[in-house]
Amino acid sequence: MDIDTTTVSPVDLEPAARLIAGLLDGIGEQQLDGPTPCADYAVRELLAHILGLCTAFRDAARKDLGPTTDTPPDAGLPVLPDDWRTALPPLLDELVAAWRDPAARQGTTRAGGVDLPGGVALLVVLDELVIHGWDLARATGQEYTGDEASLRAALALLTPEEGGTRPETIFGPPVPVPAGAPLLDRTVAMSGRRPDWRPGD
Repeated sequence: MDIDTTTVSPVDLEPAARLIAGLLDGIGEQQLDGPTPCADYAVRELLAHILGLCTAFRDAARKDLGPTTDTPPDAGLPVLPDDWRTALPPLLDELVAAWRDPAARQGTTRAGGVDLPGGVALLVVLDELVIHGWDLARATGQEYTGDEASLRAALALLTPEEGGTRPETIFGPPVPVPAGAPLLDRTVAMSGRRPDWRPGD
């Protein structure tokens, strides 16, 4: 993935991580088997995926490479642990802290079995937090506004350069949105999701 990180403002994961943490109390047990904008995931698998990506990218920031950073995201449906409500908030905090270390952004690291420059890996995990935060909110009937800096960084990652391409195996084809659509809608649409998605669609 060829991304120019110099065009993106300095990134902090805390706003996007905090939004996900704020959704957890609004998720009922009866919603765990409900659909999400990720066609292959129910809410429980989406939560398990978020747990897994937080672990993988925390370890990627620390350059602690091994099973957590080597496993591709399509290795199988992730399994949600029973303690997810208490496990995810501190894991999000660890992820944020790990990427605030300047050393995390230096050199090369690995996540999902793919070697990436540190700066690119940071943008990838930010995009994951933003898009899956929206997925989780939409699937469970909660509000998600996003913060402008995170949304702009995610949109920059998702938008191919003029004449360029992007890996459609990771991102679905962009969904058209009206001119002047809100930044959140444009970001979600560029990830291949319909901004007006609701459970039951």
